[in-house]
Amino acid sequence: MIAVLKSSATKEQIEKLIAWLKSKKLAVHLSEGEFCTILGLVGDTSQIDIGLVEGLDIVASVKRISEPFKRANRKFHPDDSVIDICGLKIGGSDFQIMAGPCSVESKEQILGIAKSVHASGASILRGGAFKPRTSPYDFQGLRADGIELLLEAKKQTGMPIVSEIMNANHLPMFEQVDIIQVGARSMQNFEMLKELGMTKKPILLKRGFSNTLQELLMSAEYIMAGGNNNVILCERGIRTFETCTRNTLDISAVPMLRELSHLPVVVDPSHASGIARLVKPMAMAAVAAGAHGLMIEVHNDPQSALCDGAQSLTPEQFSETAERIRKVREAVAA
Repeated sequence: MIAVLKSSATKEQIEKLIAWLKSKKLAVHLSEGEFCTILGLVGDTSQIDIGLVEGLDIVASVKRISEPFKRANRKFHPDDSVIDICGLKIGGSDFQIMAGPCSVESKEQILGIAKSVHASGASILRGGAFKPRTSPYDFQGLRADGIELLLEAKKQTGMPIVSEIMNANHLPMFEQVDIIQVGARSMQNFEMLKELGMTKKPILLKRGFSNTLQELLMSAEYIMAGGNNNVILCERGIRTFETCTRNTLDISAVPMLRELSHLPVVVDPSHASGIARLVKPMAMAAVAAGAHGLMIEVHNDPQSALCDGAQSLTPEQFSETAERIRKVREAVAA
């Protein structure tokens, strides 16, 4: 349920109403937008008399939210959420590119890639320290050593880092990681999502291979229900009947998610196709569709990469792609 307040409502009146609603065992989310103030109510709202609340002098209207996701719902929070990442903003009119290797392999590799993508316009360094792989015999990542190498790259470039977590027990190792990524395989690891909800770190939540947008938003709801509203949604392609590409990029997810939710939406065109030559056109399409950011895999020697080399751009290819992205953003903004 949401209560839209009149612009004439005073701070004292709002606080008094919130206190009364909390006495009814409801969680109250206050959203102060540019044009209106909204109280989002979560809990058993069946006990609330809509007519009684709507009759209050400071209330303009009251509506029940039919969708199961509440905190992630744009009705709850009409203005775009903007997430702060070490001073960088993502969401609203703020756009960021996350770039780096699928897996951290060595100090020389991650430092070289970090410096090159930073010079080409990337603002956040991505890199996998823990790698969920379909085969138990494939490279699983450098784990804690990989995080240390990412932190060294951050120190040398100033770029915040994003890396994937696979187990809530690993959280202590992610204390200095700026954005914690929840991978497609973990999107419905609800116990881990609850743990991440108790942190204040930005969470990059990837859509599962075969999950609906509502299921993605319900996973975001798990994190936000714990008190962490710093959630970034990521479309990374879904599994369809098509076999020409690794996955199928659901470009319609970008405007649809922006309509349904106030959370920032980024796109991973690398995992969406699994083919390096398709990354640039899909990245441009994502920007044109309204994405708040991109996550692109870059490797200095894709043919020798220990993970996902086929979808990784070289630093030179990334530089060209970043320039194209800049031009598309300028065209869309015009």
